[in-house]
Amino acid sequence: MENRSFMTVEEVAKELNVSKSYAYKVVRELNEEMRGLGYLTVSGRVNANFFRKKLCYHD
Repeated sequence: MENRSFMTVEEVAKELNVSKSYAYKVVRELNEEMRGLGYLTVSGRVNANFFRKKLCYHD
């Protein structure tokens, strides 16, 4: 993945090696958590840094 701010559902599915439908669930849950923290979210995309942090992928 390039160094971008958001990941698509397809990128999440590929990264986690899961189905696209499960990736949608992951994206929805992460976005819901981000909204609870006061952030704006984009449907069908997740903040790449937040994704990595929550899944222990951060540097």
